[in-house]
Amino acid sequence: MKTKKYLSLLLAGAMCASLLAGCGAGKEDAAGAPDAGKPDDTAAVSELQAIKDAGKIKIGYTEYPPINFTDEATGELTGFDTEFAKAVSEKLGVEADFIEIVWDTKNVELESGNIDCIWNGMTITDDLKAAFAISDPYAQNTQVVITKAENKDTYADYANLEGKTVVVEAGSAAQSVAEEDEHLKNANIVTVTKQTDALLEVKSGTADAAIFDQTMADTMLGEGTDFADLTVCGIFHKEEYGIAFRKDSDLCTEVNKIMAELKEDGTLPALAEKYGLTLA
Repeated sequence: MKTKKYLSLLLAGAMCASLLAGCGAGKEDAAGAPDAGKPDDTAAVSELQAIKDAGKIKIGYTEYPPINFTDEATGELTGFDTEFAKAVSEKLGVEADFIEIVWDTKNVELESGNIDCIWNGMTITDDLKAAFAISDPYAQNTQVVITKAENKDTYADYANLEGKTVVVEAGSAAQSVAEEDEHLKNANIVTVTKQTDALLEVKSGTADAAIFDQTMADTMLGEGTDFADLTVCGIFHKEEYGIAFRKDSDLCTEVNKIMAELKEDGTLPALAEKYGLTLA
């Protein structure tokens, strides 16, 4: 009886082993390696190849002259970054598809895949470098303080902005430096959706000053503009522009390579002269 029971247990064990082997068939080879016929879910997806397959690169931008803006005469998008992006796209063999975004939600737009990059005079910061793959710097910029011409001398000393209302674009470099600066720690920092809204606040008197991009100020202020009564009263913060891609993107590496080529062949220097920018 014991012998028969022992044999029965052996047969049952053998059947279970056979069934388990059958369930695992195709998952591993004899050496324990994954089946070559099954996709490796951990393999990195090439974003460069993905945009080439799609035939276009989705570029996130906002209206920001002279970086990206709509030409009033033609109704077409133009600007330094617009032409720069088109030149890079041509070398990639794809179409540049410009998608207007809200600057304060730019990170979400990129992370969700709605856009392939943020290409819009974006200031390189440590936070952005931690979150995304950032291109080599391509242009220099500064944040400046803008106020009414009559207050230029008063607010040239930033300490006089204590207790005053200072307006900035939400999610911008201007907001970051304003909130961190010791001179403005007791100022009332107010955010708006667009940089142009910041100028309107100062012009109307609802804000005393704005922290603003120098590149845009050169275009928006001065005689013959809608903001001729506003002026720059001092340089606030120096910075550099870069392009943001998703983390570990091979697209970023390729764009850096093309950027170097465009500097070497004179394309970028010509665009910088055309739009009044200084290359990094």
